[in-house]
Amino acid sequence: MHYLVPLLLLFNFTFASQNDEDIKHAVVKIYSAHKNLDYLNPWNVTVYRSSGSGAIIDGNRILTNAHVVANTTFIEVKHFGETKRYKAKVLAVSHQVDLALLSVEDDEFFKDITPLKIDDLPKMRQKVSIYGFPVGGATLSISDGIVSRIEQFRYKHSGEPFLGIQVDAAINPGNSGGPAISNGEIIGVVMQNRPRAQNVGFLVPTPVIKHFLKDIKDGENSGFSSLGIVTENLENRALRDLYGLKEGQSGVLVTYITYNEMDSGLSVGDIITSIDSKNIEDDGTVNFREDEFVNYKYYIDIKQIGDSVNFGVIRKAKHLDIKVKLTHQINELLLVKTLQYDSMPSYFIYGGYLFSPLNSNLLSQSNTIPLRLKRFTRDWPSENRKDIVVLVKVLTDESNRGNHSVTFWPVARVNGKAVKSFKQFKKLVQNSKEKFIVLEDYDAYKIVIDTQKAKKTEKALLERYNIQYNSSK
Repeated sequence: MHYLVPLLLLFNFTFASQNDEDIKHAVVKIYSAHKNLDYLNPWNVTVYRSSGSGAIIDGNRILTNAHVVANTTFIEVKHFGETKRYKAKVLAVSHQVDLALLSVEDDEFFKDITPLKIDDLPKMRQKVSIYGFPVGGATLSISDGIVSRIEQFRYKHSGEPFLGIQVDAAINPGNSGGPAISNGEIIGVVMQNRPRAQNVGFLVPTPVIKHFLKDIKDGENSGFSSLGIVTENLENRALRDLYGLKEGQSGVLVTYITYNEMDSGLSVGDIITSIDSKNIEDDGTVNFREDEFVNYKYYIDIKQIGDSVNFGVIRKAKHLDIKVKLTHQINELLLVKTLQYDSMPSYFIYGGYLFSPLNSNLLSQSNTIPLRLKRFTRDWPSENRKDIVVLVKVLTDESNRGNHSVTFWPVARVNGKAVKSFKQFKKLVQNSKEKFIVLEDYDAYKIVIDTQKAKKTEKALLERYNIQYNSSK
């Protein structure tokens, strides 16, 4: 299996150089100190340092990757050919599409610098130059290549799929956040490469960059919207016949609608044939440029939250035109949230039992994902279940003997009451007047906590494990 990896360079690397007088002074090196968050021991925080690249754009702003400045405690930047570092801070960030904007407190940093302009989406085989500060030397590096592919793929930083550009230029750790330049303008931001592949790198393309910049103009980061539906391609002839599709008709089948999008106007069983008057093929793609196809969801991604999308729909052999307003980000529609940044892990300790909401960060830090949890990653929330609460592990104590080996155990009920959210779960436990806290999983397996023993041993147990607080804020 191949993995895409962010190109963040840890400080045990050095950097390479090459110059271009027209652009190089607008490309900056970014030094970051990050909090390393431990979701298995959420009270622990360590610090590591890294570096990346960025580009100065209009408004005295530096465009870079979100993963270059995620969970940061301190940021500095410097120009090519200079040794002085300037303190910087994050102006705006979109972890969904791995983009961030930085500002510098000292305006001197931007003196005599011509900001780089952002171009449109490039053509296939268009020449591109990658600027940045990668492994191999201490100064600016430039590598050349061409645009080899444009399609949707999954961004490593968030795990969400968006439009991306594949290039064959050399991209290495430390290039993250640097500009990809064609005809003197930015056509993408360097994001990640594919390990064990030769010269296969990926860029955040300009339509995504422009969406991000437009979104934050009002001072808020609303993010990229999700429609809240699941669709199935209709390439199978028998499936098309089942829904009465005629020759020449194509589209995708709506198989699920999340509970908070039930009033969108779409229904399970609808065939979506077009989006904003563009025909959807049976493989779920749209012909967006000559001989080039992209997943139909691209036309949702380019819209701002609050915008509307027009669908052509076949419902029970009748054609309908349905207008749907975009109102949600993907994490408002998922039961198990995507990778989260710039916030501390949520946890709660009671009687030595460590509880946390199930999320992608927690799963990514475990060596194996138990089968009993995998099903939730494919599930959807409902009004009665917004989180999956997990008993992560047990801090061993005499009071919890017999359960010391329990890990990644989902909690479905507390004293018979269904768990709806992590916040509600915590209240059920803390406010209980019962002698015992009886926890049940979804198969009715029970873990019982003696309330008095849990309260009596809490202080000593926390001190034993050097934990300051029994819960996160």
